[in-house]
Amino acid sequence: MVDSEQGTVLIIGGGLAGSEAAWQLAERGVTVRLLEMRPGQMTPAHHSDDLAELVCSNSLKSLALPSAAATLKHELAAMGSFVLKMALEHSVAAGMALAVERSAFAQAITREIAAHPNITLVREEVQSLVALLDDPSIQQIIVATGPLTSDALAGDLRQLIGSDYLAFFDAAAPILEAESLDMQKLVRQSRFDKGKGEYLNALLNKEQYLALMDSLVKANRVVLKDFEKRELFSACMPVEEVARSGVDALRYGALKPIGLADPVSEQRPYAAIQLRAENNEETAWNLVGFQTNLTFSAQEQVFRGIPGLEQAHFLRFGVMHRNTFINAPATLGKGFELPAHPTLRFAGQITGTEGYTEAIASGLFAALNTYASLAGGAPCVLPPTSTFGALVAYATDEDTKHYQPLHVNYGLVPPLEQRIRGKRERYQAYSERAIAAVKDFVAENSELGFLAAYELPVIEQGDREQRGQRLGPSATLRSAQDDKGALCSAQDDRGL
Repeated sequence: MVDSEQGTVLIIGGGLAGSEAAWQLAERGVTVRLLEMRPGQMTPAHHSDDLAELVCSNSLKSLALPSAAATLKHELAAMGSFVLKMALEHSVAAGMALAVERSAFAQAITREIAAHPNITLVREEVQSLVALLDDPSIQQIIVATGPLTSDALAGDLRQLIGSDYLAFFDAAAPILEAESLDMQKLVRQSRFDKGKGEYLNALLNKEQYLALMDSLVKANRVVLKDFEKRELFSACMPVEEVARSGVDALRYGALKPIGLADPVSEQRPYAAIQLRAENNEETAWNLVGFQTNLTFSAQEQVFRGIPGLEQAHFLRFGVMHRNTFINAPATLGKGFELPAHPTLRFAGQITGTEGYTEAIASGLFAALNTYASLAGGAPCVLPPTSTFGALVAYATDEDTKHYQPLHVNYGLVPPLEQRIRGKRERYQAYSERAIAAVKDFVAENSELGFLAAYELPVIEQGDREQRGQRLGPSATLRSAQDDKGALCSAQDDRGL
């Protein structure tokens, strides 16, 4: 049990992760001081001083099982998530998605947090962590400042963790599910035959290359916000912008065919697109060099024109936007703590757990580990077969290279004991395994003081009658990146 008289847990940032962490700790009897810089210091994207304000889409993605997004919500419900419960209470019609009336949702969370006897809400910007780390009245610190961390604090973090481990933009290429790739059309080969053939290669002739260049140039792009434009392109160029710079630009860049050969003709192809495995199980593949600012629908159209990718399922679309995040695999411990300062923990999108629901889960995870530390218990390790446990494992695995913010997806979870070929059946098995694992985890770790579990509406993909009765039409919830700008990434109802 935690002695609340010993000190306070300081949480910096009142977004989804910070609000979840504050409530979870306060309900366990921990004294919490929650610092939120708004309204004194606003961000370019926020419009109010409410906690948990959703700055882009109002969708928390799919409720339809067996999608990974829906499975994560069932995991959170089993662990008693506060913010998810508030989202359910303030939901609006959105097809198979969980969408909220954003003002009512944020205002309700703000009221609950402000009224909690164990939480002190302070409107104050934190510009440095060093002095706080030396404050004996503060037992633990959780930094949950999100993708729009203030410049002052971001600069301080850079000094604290090292300039090489903090990024200020998100330039991510698409990740594709292995099962959806046509391996008959892809060549497994490394350049100059070095290694063991770690890459999959889509070999292009001249006609195919020119068709790809034409589609990249003509495809719809996301309109960036002004504050994103200032920081983005000086460091990284989207593949479609490279295509605009000249017809041969990609063939001498990311699509260079040097060191590769067509196994049939034994000749060098005109151009080549490489896919790199995202995990040891090779269930997910990254489209190398294809960081992009195309809309999600345009990415589907353009990249499915690549040989072998005709039926590709996107575990993550490519995104480019202003997004402060830590290189978690190289920097943070298994509980998102900073090893050099174990009382300092991170939560939310700053860890690279991308997405609204993932931020909520990250806040709950940080709270569980903080509580375990205060109580002198062992660190909290989530089941790796759960969707969020798999994401945390990926984000804290030292072998994870080229780290970029990522949503939960089944490409990260361990393979099933028996292979299932059908995607829906495979996802169903992943989902059932994940939810059961989390329920067992909760039952076996009662000392963590989990809040009461609750049930979610069960909606299955393709159940049109149930879908219409539960949440109504989804026409108002197109991809946030398509409609709102690049900061909003994949907050739609497709359950990607």
